[in-house]
Amino acid sequence: GHGVVPSTVCSVGEVLDMGYVVAKDTVTSTVKIENTSSLTLLFSVQLESLSPTRDRDRQKIPSFLTSSVHRTEIVGTQNFNGFSVFSVSPTEGKIEAGESQDFVVTFSPDHESLYYSDRLKVLLFGKQTAHEIQLKGAARDHPMFVEGGVPLDVPVESLAVISPVASQKALGRVDLVALCLGPREAVRSLLLVLEYVEGSAEPARAEITVGAMQSPLLAAKKAVEFSLDSGPELQRAGIALDGPKGALERGQLKRIGVSWVPPADLQTSDPPLVSALLTVKGDITESYRVLFMARVVSAS
Repeated sequence: GHGVVPSTVCSVGEVLDMGYVVAKDTVTSTVKIENTSSLTLLFSVQLESLSPTRDRDRQKIPSFLTSSVHRTEIVGTQNFNGFSVFSVSPTEGKIEAGESQDFVVTFSPDHESLYYSDRLKVLLFGKQTAHEIQLKGAARDHPMFVEGGVPLDVPVESLAVISPVASQKALGRVDLVALCLGPREAVRSLLLVLEYVEGSAEPARAEITVGAMQSPLLAAKKAVEFSLDSGPELQRAGIALDGPKGALERGQLKRIGVSWVPPADLQTSDPPLVSALLTVKGDITESYRVLFMARVVSAS
């Protein structure tokens, strides 16, 4: 007889990022798995969010109470409507020797969140794990997004929907000025860490990405404009910006480059921490407080 080892090749790596999607929209991506062995492979597909042991596994300390280093959660934000955020087709079948199989992964978020995630597992003969792929995606209610830096929020959200009116009543007062001005977006924060290697000829670098999404759910095709205010504080700290202003058409990305060279009079015991305001205008105007933390590190 001949002993044969099943072998397959997957078209994606360990992570499949579906990117940013407008909430309530649907996007798909194709994963191709090729059977490189000489026998027919029976496959089945599992999603971690649909695991029968998921309820038991969740009876642990909530992940937002543990440090980010020890967080191992695989399944992130879930839909309010009870349907799966991610789905895959087909879920079972066979791949003949030398042939390949396309798997269509669908991402259908029903509300805004930056932390949709799941894990796709491909099993051979019902027991041997051939591939594990981390699925990621983000959804926004508005057609623009900003990425970059160190996340300052908690990657776990509550499923409770808090009404602005209810929160005003809870405070026991009504802010008439806020009611007259209408709803306002909260200022979000981004932290950029600039680490300059001591004695290096190259400045420390970081970047912020501004994007405009394209979706049939968006009626007007208004351009997205952005502007990062480069005040005198940044110049005094030695921080330079590349492309701080611009406009985006739908489906485009633009990057704001940030570089830092320590000034001659820098006190290493007191590294600079300065901030600037990033304004993004689309169907609404959003503001981001960008914090620049710069420090000198040794080459070793």
